[in-house]
Amino acid sequence: MRFRRGVRKVRAYVRGAPGTYVWLGILFVTTVVLHHMPPEFEQRFLRHRSTNLHELSRSPVRVLVVSALWIEGGHWIPYAFLYTVFHAPAERWLGTVRWLAVCLLAHVLASLVSEGVLLRAIREGVAPRSAFDTLDIGVSYALAGVIAVLAYRIAVPWRYGYLLAVLAVFGLPLAAGPTFTDFGHFVAALIGLACYPLVRGRGKPWNPKETPAVLRG
Repeated sequence: MRFRRGVRKVRAYVRGAPGTYVWLGILFVTTVVLHHMPPEFEQRFLRHRSTNLHELSRSPVRVLVVSALWIEGGHWIPYAFLYTVFHAPAERWLGTVRWLAVCLLAHVLASLVSEGVLLRAIREGVAPRSAFDTLDIGVSYALAGVIAVLAYRIAVPWRYGYLLAVLAVFGLPLAAGPTFTDFGHFVAALIGLACYPLVRGRGKPWNPKETPAVLRG
């Protein structure tokens, strides 16, 4: 009986975040596909789907979409954990449409801003021209935005501790030899925080003193 109740709770949780788990399912399939590619072909294949300067100048909409459907390195399990801990609670709380809006804003704007910074670095001679074709795929910008927007799910004063942790995780790399990807993550987190208008009216913030559930939807 306990096992069946546990299964029902898991099913209910997954049904409450359909976008999260459909996206995760797509990432699982694309990860399996990558594992069956020769390493040399894999790099060319991913670079064609990357939000690098070369591909953005040719087909920006295409690469902004498909770049979020692949994971470099083929390590899917950590993303299954991260999606369940962050994306699923955010989707259950905000609803699929608002959650997706946060993901899109963070992914698209952070990609464009970080690549804009890289373009300027190339023109000023700080970065090599080969960076036009750098590999830039994945779901981390969207994840950073969702992690940040979840701050509004937490009641004050615990919200401030969460915010400090978010700013530390995404801000500290900027102080130690930052890359354009580090900058993109920080921008994505700021975009998530700027999505406050999307969270208004989405229920009472979670208070650790009132419930043991962590960021429940």
